[in-house]
Amino acid sequence: MRSNVRTWARLSILCLLAVVLASLAPIKAAAEVTYGTFTKDSFGHQIITQPAYTPYKMIGTELTVPDSEDPSIQVPSPLQKPSDVFIDDKDNIYIADTGNNRIVKFNPEGEFLRYYQLEDNALNGPQGVFVTDNGDIFIADTGNKRVVRLSQEGELLNEYHRPESRNVPETLKFDPTKVVVDKRGYIYIVTMGGYYGMVQLDPDGEFKRFYGANAAPFSFMDAIKRAIYTREMYENETSKIPPSINNATIDHEGFIYTVTSGEGVSSQQIKKLNYQGENILAQYSKFGTAKQSFGEYNRFDARFVDGVSMQPQIIDVAVDQEGNFTVLDSYYTYLSQYDASGNLLFYWGGPSSAATSQLGLIKTPSAIEINSKGDLFVLDSQENMLQAYRLSEFGALVHHANRLTQQGRYVESEEPWEEVLRLNSEYLPAILGLARVAYKKEDYEKAAELFKRAGNAVGYSESFWQIRLQWFQKRFSIFANTVIIIAVLFFILRRLSRKWNVKRLWQQGMRGNRMALLDQLKQTLVIIRHPVDGFTALRYENKGSYLSAFILLAATSTALVATETTTSFAFNPVPPSSINIGSVLLPFFGVWFGFVVCNYLVSSIYHGEGRFKDVFVGSAYALVPFIIVGLPLAILSNIMTHAEGTIYDYLQNGMYIWLALMFIWMVQALHNYSVGETMLNIILSIFALMILAVLIFLIFGLTNELIVFIYEVYQEVVLR
Repeated sequence: MRSNVRTWARLSILCLLAVVLASLAPIKAAAEVTYGTFTKDSFGHQIITQPAYTPYKMIGTELTVPDSEDPSIQVPSPLQKPSDVFIDDKDNIYIADTGNNRIVKFNPEGEFLRYYQLEDNALNGPQGVFVTDNGDIFIADTGNKRVVRLSQEGELLNEYHRPESRNVPETLKFDPTKVVVDKRGYIYIVTMGGYYGMVQLDPDGEFKRFYGANAAPFSFMDAIKRAIYTREMYENETSKIPPSINNATIDHEGFIYTVTSGEGVSSQQIKKLNYQGENILAQYSKFGTAKQSFGEYNRFDARFVDGVSMQPQIIDVAVDQEGNFTVLDSYYTYLSQYDASGNLLFYWGGPSSAATSQLGLIKTPSAIEINSKGDLFVLDSQENMLQAYRLSEFGALVHHANRLTQQGRYVESEEPWEEVLRLNSEYLPAILGLARVAYKKEDYEKAAELFKRAGNAVGYSESFWQIRLQWFQKRFSIFANTVIIIAVLFFILRRLSRKWNVKRLWQQGMRGNRMALLDQLKQTLVIIRHPVDGFTALRYENKGSYLSAFILLAATSTALVATETTTSFAFNPVPPSSINIGSVLLPFFGVWFGFVVCNYLVSSIYHGEGRFKDVFVGSAYALVPFIIVGLPLAILSNIMTHAEGTIYDYLQNGMYIWLALMFIWMVQALHNYSVGETMLNIILSIFALMILAVLIFLIFGLTNELIVFIYEVYQEVVLR
């Protein structure tokens, strides 16, 4: 009996241990990934996700060559500063082993096959390799200033040197670093510092054109210089040259992706070019424009130089069978993956330990490639090896759902997107995918809710347009009858008002009950119709007071808060949690009151006639456009979509122009200035306001330092 009890006890303990180990298995698997994986929501907030890729292999660490003295003995011959990697349609791997002047070929499992080296005219620092569908190997032989074409057996088939053509400028330096070939046999060569674009050769090796050149930078200051400088002065300026293309690849559909990085390049680092060289990633899509700035990193890894956050330096891009592309950043050593439209899916990586090699972390990345199974391969030029990553279960699920969405099979994508959202409730592509599903199924209420949750103002507007259309169609007869009734009532009331002279009776009644405050508030109507006369009356006829000014300031505060909280998400796509009344009112009224003080001080020196009370009250009355236009526009936006965005922008910009004119008229009338004196006074007031802001910043900063110093002294005294 006791033996049975012991047996059952042992079995129970073993079962319990099995359950515990099974529950710990996923944690262990996740712990094997030495880096974090992230994505972002539509407001740019970093979101942690499950690993999308897991590292599983290091390739190229055990290369050997025959010993020079005894060929029967193999001696180690590791990679030396490898620059490029390419995977052909059979998943064979080719590495440009720059330091050893050779190309190394591996099979799909990462096992060494052979070296490619030219005996008669040896390679010299090759930095790029490309293999066509028929097996021809193109090598960017940088040191020899040529591109060579080899057969699979290593036989030299052709050489391409600097093209001889009258269309090739003398300043072109032909130092090939990368090469790609399209299905027609056209050759695209990336040259070192080649700001003309890639050199395109036809299948016979003749120069065709420069392809995919970037535009020269042109800033706002350049536009001002061009407008005011003479031709001689502008020609003496430092010439602006386009940033050069650093790398290129080609996908299975024939689109060429170019990589541009360097100082001042903050957008369109990745371009997806069609046959004509147009960047189709910049084109408009139904639910918004695609991302134009690429390269992500963990915000806690951010590096600063002179207080400025350093930007990622993208050096390569790889495209899979579905059009998803992954970019490689050499500065933060992060990999960022986007779908075919440029929408972010994941980013992962981070700095590696300087002392040891870690599976999955790269020290000095130099190239990236992807095979037909979707496995990623990243070349490390410092560790002299190739790291391999494969899709995780979560990453494969996201790719499957996103593939269905990209193909327009929205209904089929619903189930996998719901599973993704179950695993990660904040994953943005899943929310957007389900929003598209709801839109396709004509569930526009749910679509609008999901688009709003995803922060997609364009998708929300499209959904709301459909909701508004359906709502109006159901109630069209009611609207038609209401319009007729209103027209009849208006006609009747107009006839009665003429008969009884209602306007005269109302004016007589008001004359007996008129109050000073009401007159002061009604002065806003005078200012709207006749601004200069209205502001002059504030100064010389006491048509305004501090009380009326504070009432208008309170009304402006209400309008500002209501505008921020009431404006439709289609025109104000900010998360509700980020709206703070203090953050709305304090900056606005801080600038407003600062302008009042500075304008009064400047006008006191610059022969102005206005008193401080006049400037204070007049500046409050000048805020009337916010009340008259801002609040109604915010309410009106809730029945508008992006289709009426032009109307919304016209009214909003008109309000700001009107506001600026009100302040100009106010300064002119209160201080009795000419137009020129008015503009000079406003410029000086704005300059004084900037100085005041700097002084306040310094005072607060020094005060904080003083408080910290006093507290530290106090701590020293107390502790001793």
